[in-house]
Amino acid sequence: MSRDAAEAECIYVASRRREGREDGPPAGSRDDQTTGNAHPVAALVERATDLVEPIKPQLRGWLHAGMVPASLIAGIVLICLARTPQAVVACAVYSVTAWMLFATSAIYHRGTWGPLGEALLRRLDHANIFLIIAGTCTPLAVLLLPPGQRSVLLWIVWAGALAGIAFRVLWVGAPRWLYTPCYLALGWAPVRYLPDFLHAGGAAVLTLIVVGGLLYSAGAVVYALKRPDPSPQWFGFHEVFHALTVAAFTAHYIAISLVTY
Repeated sequence: MSRDAAEAECIYVASRRREGREDGPPAGSRDDQTTGNAHPVAALVERATDLVEPIKPQLRGWLHAGMVPASLIAGIVLICLARTPQAVVACAVYSVTAWMLFATSAIYHRGTWGPLGEALLRRLDHANIFLIIAGTCTPLAVLLLPPGQRSVLLWIVWAGALAGIAFRVLWVGAPRWLYTPCYLALGWAPVRYLPDFLHAGGAAVLTLIVVGGLLYSAGAVVYALKRPDPSPQWFGFHEVFHALTVAAFTAHYIAISLVTY
């Protein structure tokens, strides 16, 4: 059914409802030609809903857009000041995952890309969440853990990230209540190593790691519940989620910086 035909039917139904008559769509329309039992008004509403693009808050994507140059500069500084080859590689992995996260998110949320573009960018956007989790754990594991524990943690987070990416790419329409806990589970995978982080990095580093994890978790809850939604026109629940991710990234960046140089 064309957009013009759907709009014509919606106008017709609205006029009939104003007149107090809802006896069906115009003769010759698709609903008039079908023999199903579905209510014609419900069918029209469903089709009209499919034609309506969701309205984005005015500030959607700007927080992550601002983080693109900020994370780029911060990542270069981190890599340049790393003191060992292992630290350089680990910090580079972390920085690249941050650049991918913020750049993809900014592009996805600021533009209008059509069905195919939206589907592709949404897959990349969600996949990058798993990558930033594994990327953040990489310098922490390399710089704060002995070789045995380091290998175990890196295997856990990167295998989990790849599995999560496959899940989101293959099932992009999965419900939030199903995939959001996956982010949380992978994000808190290093929790058993917190005593080791404290021993090797000190109280300040451990505090920043935990605070960052709590901020990321709060963001995941906001994303899943779509609450709070302070200003749907300007700064909605998704912007709250993005603000929490920026704060969490900042806390973890400071922690990694403290143990890098």
